[in-house]
Amino acid sequence: MGLNMSVLASGSTGNAVYVETSRQRLLIDAGLSGKKIEALLQDVGRRPADLDGLLISHEHSDHIKGAGVLARKHRLPIYANEKTWQAMTDSIGPIPLDQKFTLEANECALFGDIDIETFSVSHDAADPMFFVFHHEGRKLALATDMGYVSEQIKSKVQNADALIFEANHDLNMLRMGRYPWNVKRRILGDRGHVSNEDAGKALADIIGERTQAVYLAHLSKDNNMKDLARMTVEQTLATRGFDAGSAPLLFDTDPDRPSTLTAV
Repeated sequence: MGLNMSVLASGSTGNAVYVETSRQRLLIDAGLSGKKIEALLQDVGRRPADLDGLLISHEHSDHIKGAGVLARKHRLPIYANEKTWQAMTDSIGPIPLDQKFTLEANECALFGDIDIETFSVSHDAADPMFFVFHHEGRKLALATDMGYVSEQIKSKVQNADALIFEANHDLNMLRMGRYPWNVKRRILGDRGHVSNEDAGKALADIIGERTQAVYLAHLSKDNNMKDLARMTVEQTLATRGFDAGSAPLLFDTDPDRPSTLTAV
């Protein structure tokens, strides 16, 4: 077994990603109910009882909703940075001390046979961070919940074999939509979310010879559509010189249905 992954759920209503090797089974974020995450894992043939750890990117509810329930029920270790622990403690409930671990942003850590790099992102949370997974020469990058894609982020996730990357909203849908202006301003700001067009521009700098798959993630329920996100990213890549033969495959993600468990 190499490095395998499934986007269990992705969107404004909840996020969770599963990553495994022969020695490690990790859940990244738990933004749905514990019961729903258990069902999603079962959909890809895995059991929550077999998980070795839960990594938390930040404290927003669409990333931690089921974290406490899963940890307590399955004796699951949780890894988060110190500021995120402080910000989410009231939301996830009591966690036994022997299940609480600190993993800071912009560090490297070894989880069994997976090397994990963490990196900071600009988002309106206490200390948000995301992850790059390395195993036997394969590289998987997870980057969502970003107001913009910094050069540091690009350098961390560049030339990954597979990317799970934010394409949160269509600019016109957001601007013309029902959200109040203060919410629109938050989403559009440097601590908000990346648009479809900006995702395409960033991916043009990130995609390398190794990159085979990009999963467009964290799509807004109200301000985006799968076909629109994919089309916008494809068109933006085309203007940067990527044609159908050179661009990686773009995959949709769903808020309540897992992607196929796939080798990176």
